[in-house]
Amino acid sequence: MAQIAVVPGSFDPVTLGHLDVIGRAAGLFDEVHVLVVHNPDKKPAMFEAVDRVRLIEESLAEVGTPGTVRVGEWTSGLLVDYCLQVGAKVLVKGVRSGEDVAYETPMAIMNRHLADVETVFLLPDASRSHVSSSLIRQVSSLGGDVTPYVPRVVAEALAAR
Repeated sequence: MAQIAVVPGSFDPVTLGHLDVIGRAAGLFDEVHVLVVHNPDKKPAMFEAVDRVRLIEESLAEVGTPGTVRVGEWTSGLLVDYCLQVGAKVLVKGVRSGEDVAYETPMAIMNRHLADVETVFLLPDASRSHVSSSLIRQVSSLGGDVTPYVPRVVAEALAAR
């Protein structure tokens, strides 16, 4: 039986840190589902979900992520419902700091309680641990160079805005 993991996130936009975590997950699991999800705690999205899915797919091709990686979106219902639907027993979350762990821990416990879905925390490469999508949006909107932190297709999409 294939081990399937889900890597959820808003990915608005996807960064090289996200891709690093996705690549690490692809090395650990037989199949990885990268899922663009709506986070009600975050401000309105810069990119529509369909555009984020496309940018992730193009970015994965650009960096050459190995393994079986599927990209989609989940807009309604619990994340664990998606996991049950595709047979995933693991959620993979990238964490950059203790603050991220503190934020993710209650959700991890709830997901285990609701559907027996475990959460695995993966650290991005240290050179990317300071980068967040919100920081990329801010720097880009003020005319800063984000090319060291995002794939080429994302830098082009940001420049086009």
